[in-house]
Amino acid sequence: MHPRATVLAWSSAVVVAASGTIGTATLAQSPEMAMREFASTQVKKGVRPIGMGGDGATWGNYSLVYKDAGTALVDVGVTSFDGGNQLTFTAVGFTSPSLWHDLSLYAIALSQHATDLTTTLNAPLNGDAQLTHGSGADQGLFFKAAMPLGAGWSAGLLLSYELSQFDATGASTGVAVHYETQWRPSGGFGVTWQQTSRFLVGSRVILNSDAELRRDGTVETTGISHSFEWRVGGSALLWKGALVDVGSTRVARSSGLSGASSTILNPNFGFEQALLGGQLVLRTGHDETANTLGCTVRRGSLRADLAYVDGLGLARA
Repeated sequence: MHPRATVLAWSSAVVVAASGTIGTATLAQSPEMAMREFASTQVKKGVRPIGMGGDGATWGNYSLVYKDAGTALVDVGVTSFDGGNQLTFTAVGFTSPSLWHDLSLYAIALSQHATDLTTTLNAPLNGDAQLTHGSGADQGLFFKAAMPLGAGWSAGLLLSYELSQFDATGASTGVAVHYETQWRPSGGFGVTWQQTSRFLVGSRVILNSDAELRRDGTVETTGISHSFEWRVGGSALLWKGALVDVGSTRVARSSGLSGASSTILNPNFGFEQALLGGQLVLRTGHDETANTLGCTVRRGSLRADLAYVDGLGLARA
C-alpha cells in the first residue's frame, strides 16, 4: 500500500495533465468523497504547486488567477494503486481576458471515473461484513474570480459545485451499497501579498458541505458532511530563478452520516529552479505526507508541466 502519483500539464492556451499511483485497497466509509482527493482537490491547486509541495496558499492561490488571463486548459489524470486500482479524470477550463481593474474569471469542469476497484469497506447495515469491489464517479464545476487590490495585495473567490457517487458489492452475498452526495453551497477564498518580487505570502480557505446518502438494500441513511481547509504559506526568491516555498495545511472534517470527525495539520515545503532562461524549470517538495517532483518545459506560448507525487492523498483519504 504505497501510493504514488504523477501530474502532467501543458499551458498557454494551457494544457494540463495529471496522473498518479496510490496504495492497494481503499479504506473509507465515504468512498465517494475520498475519490476527490485524487482528482478535484489536486486540480484546484494547479500542477505547478503540486510539483512544488502542493502549497496552494502561494502560487496556487485563487487570488493569482488574474495572472493567467486569456488562457485555456485541459487536464488529464490517472491515479493508480500499486495493487491495480485505477482512477482517471479529465477537466477543461478557461480564464477570461482581463476585465474591470484586471479582474479575471476562471471556470473549470471536471469528470472522474473509477471502475472495478478492490475495496476494504465495512458494510454499514445489511449484507456482508466487507464490501470488496466498487465503482465510482465524481463531477465538478469550479468558478474563481480574482483581482489585484493594490499595495501588493490580491484577492480571489472560489465557488464549487461537485457531485460524487460510489457503488460497492458485498464479498459473498453480492448485496449492493450505494453512496452519493447532493450539493450544498461550497467554496473558498484566498489572499496574497507580494510587495516585491522577492517575497510572496498568502492564505487560502475552502469550506465544503455535502448531503451524503447511503442506500444499503432498502434502507437509506442521510447526513450532512462538512470540511474546513486552511492553508498558509510564504515563498521567497533565493537567487535568480530559485524559489523556496514553505507552508502548512489544516483540514477539519465532520460526517453526519457516520458521526466521525477529524482534524489534521501537516507541513508543505517546495523548491524550484529555472534554467535555460526560464525554458526549463525543475522543482521538488513535500506535500503534507507526500513527496513531490516536477518540471516545466516552455516553448513559445505553450507550457508543459509534469509533477510526480509519492503518497498522494494518504493524509486525507
